[in-house]
Amino acid sequence: MENFYNNNTSQNTSDIDFYYDYDSNINTTNTTNITNSHYYNDKAQSIVYVVKCFIICIGLPLTLVAIHGVYSLVRTNHVAPIYIINLLISDLIQLCCMIVEVTKSENLTIREIFIFLYYFGLMASVGFMACVALERYLVIAWPLWYRFKRNIKISTVTCVVTWTLPLVFLIPFYLKVHLHILTSIFAVFLLLPLPLFLFVLVGTFNALSASRVPSDEKRRIVAVLFVVLLTYVLLFLPTTIWGLVEKARINVTFYYVSFTLIQFSPLADLFLYVFIRKGAVDKILASLCCCRMESNEFSMSTETE
Repeated sequence: MENFYNNNTSQNTSDIDFYYDYDSNINTTNTTNITNSHYYNDKAQSIVYVVKCFIICIGLPLTLVAIHGVYSLVRTNHVAPIYIINLLISDLIQLCCMIVEVTKSENLTIREIFIFLYYFGLMASVGFMACVALERYLVIAWPLWYRFKRNIKISTVTCVVTWTLPLVFLIPFYLKVHLHILTSIFAVFLLLPLPLFLFVLVGTFNALSASRVPSDEKRRIVAVLFVVLLTYVLLFLPTTIWGLVEKARINVTFYYVSFTLIQFSPLADLFLYVFIRKGAVDKILASLCCCRMESNEFSMSTETE
């Protein structure tokens, strides 16, 4: 969100102007460069504005439908949909904040409140992605433990902790901590789930062959983990790099691209709802697995000949 910069600087400047002030190696005295920068800034913001409107129009109704659909799946000791419901609620918070942003409210207090809420929802969504991935891993790798230890109480406590952790970022944000420190905290928070995602993915694939989970359930679990990891790598990781790498911070194009990509996360999370439901998706996943098996068998027979 462009206001991330504007509300953390004492100057009334655009995003591009702040980048020039941010890096002392960039010469701001060149009138031609400043004019070109303002033109680039206006053009980039227009594109981002259109993208946000598209995400809101598509994501808001679909997220509401998905929340209703996942809520209908919640049963006693059925933990996974609870995490996904919370994930979709965090996406709903982001979408509502984006609506306020595109309306361009002139009230600075309102804008700041919704900026806080946006980043709160964004970081909460990363936490619930980690919860979904870990829960799916336990189904495959530790099925007996998962069957006897899972309960609504544990999942509720986990959800409360996941909603609370983003306050670690919001408190320094509210205290107007220097932008360098703030971006580093934000990036580190987004980076924390990466080792977990990699561990869960590798552990799941290693445990698949020995697991007694039904084949259709295995396919859905792998699909969910794939969606979670792909969403994180494509949408969240660029913003993490922006926050940690100095050269990335002063690259205006990388800034706009990374913060535009991360706003697609509510749309990407909708695929999790698709893959936890039984039905037509099972046939698609089964056909993909069959095609892969046939391809492997063909290659093995060719090598034998």
